[in-house]
Amino acid sequence: MTAIDLGLPEIGGLAGVPTTDARQTAKDFTSDQEVRWCPGCGDYAILAAVRSFLPELGLRRENIVFVSGIGCSSRFPYYMNTYGMHSIHGRAPSIATGLSVSRPDLSVWVVTGDGDALSIGGNHLVHALRRNVNLKILLFNNRIYGLTKGQYSPTSEVGKVTKSTPMGSLDHPFNPISLALGAEGTFVARALDSDRKQLTEVLRAAAEHRGTALVEIYQNCPIFNDGAFDVLKEAGERERRIIPLRHGEPIRFGADGEYGVVRDAATGVLQVRKVAEVGEDAVVVHDATLDDPSYAFALSRLGGQDLDHTVTGVFRSVSRPSYDDLARTQVDEAKAAKPADLGALLRGKDTWTVA
Repeated sequence: MTAIDLGLPEIGGLAGVPTTDARQTAKDFTSDQEVRWCPGCGDYAILAAVRSFLPELGLRRENIVFVSGIGCSSRFPYYMNTYGMHSIHGRAPSIATGLSVSRPDLSVWVVTGDGDALSIGGNHLVHALRRNVNLKILLFNNRIYGLTKGQYSPTSEVGKVTKSTPMGSLDHPFNPISLALGAEGTFVARALDSDRKQLTEVLRAAAEHRGTALVEIYQNCPIFNDGAFDVLKEAGERERRIIPLRHGEPIRFGADGEYGVVRDAATGVLQVRKVAEVGEDAVVVHDATLDDPSYAFALSRLGGQDLDHTVTGVFRSVSRPSYDDLARTQVDEAKAAKPADLGALLRGKDTWTVA
């Protein structure tokens, strides 16, 4: 089945997926399953944002698939009135890759957590990013293992006291955005569960991207790591710490835009400075389309585990052939060059006799 056969939208990640003329709402994407997350969990806000956003795509629900691994976030497919699969620990990107390659008529989404994606699933995640499979990966980051009751995760801060690190974690945490950019992910973004407007904007951009789109979402776990991101939500602190990215605009933030991101003339490192001290011309203008990921990587290194500065929005969005498109093209070319002959394959030259 091809995009021409289906008469589909010609926009990025949605090209090839059947559309519908029926008016859809969030209710159409709500399953009959009782949502079972702890009261106050940030997953509720993300679920609401996704349900409200999907109708905008105009896609048929039967052509949308959510694949999850293991963790609190991985219950997500049960609560969506689409197709879905609750798969195995860390392997959701691999299963989703198979779907994306074999079914171009599907919009494939992966829902995972910081433990599922970055610990046992780290290898699968980086290779999905490297290959640029046409997947949308939502990585819920609450800096803790929630489902298994509060052990430290690959994103927990150094010194974090948990049930498995009673004297404080010694591990240096992953920065998921840096990791994704290091794997040369073609679309990499970050949003907060509580910022509905930006989260929806980022999800929309991810859906329209052709290739692997990774969205890290800071998500609160009220039971085992409550308040992990509260400092980014407090009036005054929010404006001083969050650095929102808007393509084509100077990177400025603060209550009155008094801070800006500038490039150090000697080292080339990105820094935060007061605009009044360096001048408006020194402020970096954000360009998410740069092919070299080093600029986006430098943005991902602003701030640290104490969230003194936290960059949100789309870090990188570039075009590169997706793995699934290339794989289907290769198969078609092979078929055209030489029709499949299973008998010839079985009777090939690479044979041996077993005594």
